[in-house]
Amino acid sequence: MLRRLIVIVTAAILFNSSLTLAQSKKPKLPDKFPPSPLEITTPDPLLPRLPKDKQPLSSEERQKLEPALDALNQEAAMKLQAGDQVTAFEIWNRELRLRRFLGLLAEVQALSRVGAIAWKQNDSQEVQYITQRLQAIQKQAQSQKAVDLELWRSLGQAYQNVRSPKLALEAYDPVLLTVRQQKDPTAIVETLKIIGELHLSWFDYSKAAPIYEELLSLATSQKDSLNEVAYLQRLAEIYEQTQQPQMSLNILSKLAEIYVNENNLTEIPELKLAIGSNYESLAKKDPNLLLEAFKNYQESYTTAWQLQQYVRAGEALQKLIALYRSQGQIEEALQTSQILVETQAQSANFYGMMQAYDQIGQLYLERKEYPQALTAFQKGLELAQQLKHEEAYFTGQIEKVSKANF
Repeated sequence: MLRRLIVIVTAAILFNSSLTLAQSKKPKLPDKFPPSPLEITTPDPLLPRLPKDKQPLSSEERQKLEPALDALNQEAAMKLQAGDQVTAFEIWNRELRLRRFLGLLAEVQALSRVGAIAWKQNDSQEVQYITQRLQAIQKQAQSQKAVDLELWRSLGQAYQNVRSPKLALEAYDPVLLTVRQQKDPTAIVETLKIIGELHLSWFDYSKAAPIYEELLSLATSQKDSLNEVAYLQRLAEIYEQTQQPQMSLNILSKLAEIYVNENNLTEIPELKLAIGSNYESLAKKDPNLLLEAFKNYQESYTTAWQLQQYVRAGEALQKLIALYRSQGQIEEALQTSQILVETQAQSANFYGMMQAYDQIGQLYLERKEYPQALTAFQKGLELAQQLKHEEAYFTGQIEKVSKANF
């Protein structure tokens, strides 16, 4: 018994000792941030001199290095095409490390190219390495007295390729400032367009709006009607997204005026619908504006019917019916609903016809005109049976009206 106790105590002491020893030897934490392969300084056979040498390459050295780097790019592309992504990016990283000896612009352009590929291949680690290197180059560029427009534009494009819109916007700021100082209208417009698209890609509508307002102003002053329409369309989209009905109304009205002057009526029905919706929103504070909403919905329907845009005509009629109902004008709503049935028939929209008959039935029910409501629901059921859709609903409505009527 004593012997057994000694064994147990000894085992316990050994266990505790080994536990203490294990605790004292803490395992090494893995390196969470491995060094960027773009910062490796190991000498490369293609490099004529050591990286420590800051002397620029001679023209002869550049002539030797450039085709060698182009060959590395081709080799990497072939590896990627063959399915060896790891080796491909190892080769590209080697190319990128050496590209920096050809100058900042050459390096940024290469980073931009490889960054686009890395993003497409969903290689987030490579994208991070490239983004970090671009930021380091940006700091160098900021320290320069003069703004190198080509370099900053290339930085902006590179950031776009790695999907970093905020960083891209930072890169285009000095570009815009410089071209404004140079009073270069073409460069100003091109830069503003890029900045506007970047804001939209970030869904930053509040910052995109003044950019497109400036572009619109420039296009108007230059009588550039094509771009004027494009910027108005962009602004209409922006003000719709930001729920600014008055601003949206101003833009859409300008668009409508342009289309009418150009006799381009195809766009009018949709525009008039949007204008009517904005008036309807503004009418919540000023009910008098409802008349403008009615007027624009009617114009939308009339023009759409003339152009045989029956789907759009149906949308305009639905808007009119909703407005009539909201104002308690049931008779007008019924008359418009009958026109809606004909419109849906013109476009062979049987589902739309079925819904229109349901709407007519509901309107007759409001007026307790049960025979008329019954007829409408029966016509709706006929269509429902053809479509094999909502048959039970219309059967229920018919039973309900029959009980109420008799």
